[in-house]
Amino acid sequence: MVVRDGEMERVLISGTRVERFERFVTLYEPRLRRALVTRFGTEDGRDATAEALAYAWEHWDSLQAVANPLGYLYRVGQSRSRKRALRVVFLLPETTEHDFEPKLPEALRKLSQHQRLAVVLVHAYGWRVTEVAELLGVRPNTIQNHLARGLRRLRKFIGAESDE
Repeated sequence: MVVRDGEMERVLISGTRVERFERFVTLYEPRLRRALVTRFGTEDGRDATAEALAYAWEHWDSLQAVANPLGYLYRVGQSRSRKRALRVVFLLPETTEHDFEPKLPEALRKLSQHQRLAVVLVHAYGWRVTEVAELLGVRPNTIQNHLARGLRRLRKFIGAESDE
């Protein structure tokens, strides 16, 4: 789901505090979870998402005035995560048959955190570069650079250099 301008305003227009918060969670939780799972791994990413949403509930009145609530909660999830070190995100299956390039999980682990986040969110989850930039609070050209460098490094690690 892509969050468009005006959706946050529609979330906050009517209903009780609980109803507005529930609509907010429905709108933002899936994207927040994907970003934090990409950053920290499945278990820690889900924990960080829960921590960020708990923070959102506790600070709901002030959060409603934030211009970029998704990016704000992403940073809350990062800072509240008890385990900042990236654990193994992409486990290799026990079988020798792969539905993906077998070297990909190890190659993704070798990328910087920003490169990995850009590559996975854009190419695995279908986010736009501008959405990732908004999430991280940087300019789109910064994400484009992380994406280009990350893809170049992935090709090198996998041994799939392009003919460019």
